[in-house]
Order: sequence, then C-alpha cells, then structure tokens
Amino acid sequence: MCLAIPMKIVAKDGFSATVEAEGVSREINLRLLENAQVGDYVLVHAGFAIEKIDEREAKETLDLMQHIARLQDEDEVH
Repeated sequence: MCLAIPMKIVAKDGFSATVEAEGVSREINLRLLENAQVGDYVLVHAGFAIEKIDEREAKETLDLMQHIARLQDEDEVH
C-alpha cells in the first residue's frame, strides 16, 4: 500500500522544494509536477511531489489522518 501526505511548499529552488505539514518539514523533488510554486499544496510520496491539490483537500486529508492515528492510539490502550 502506498501513502501520499499532503504538504505545503514553503520554499523552492529549481526542482527541489521544502514542504511542511503538522510542524514537520522535508526536502522533496518537484520533477514530476509542472508549475508547482511556493504556497501550493502537494501530495508527497517517497520524496517526490506527485500531485497538486487544493488547500481544503489537504486540510481534510490531514484531519482524517490525525483522527485515524487517535483511534489507533485508543485501540492500543484498550
């Protein structure tokens, strides 16, 4: 199973970018996307931005991922 994480581009230098989500930043490669700019939200998988998404979708996905993590934490306690 593959999982892509929504992250916001906060800096860009050619085909390299710094992205952030939930206080975590990463360096990624933009070669698979055209026209990705600072401020865009992208799905990141294996160090590559694979798709641009809008801010609403990014935030909904991150909220869902946090909810799933909380449910898993609760399940481990019981």
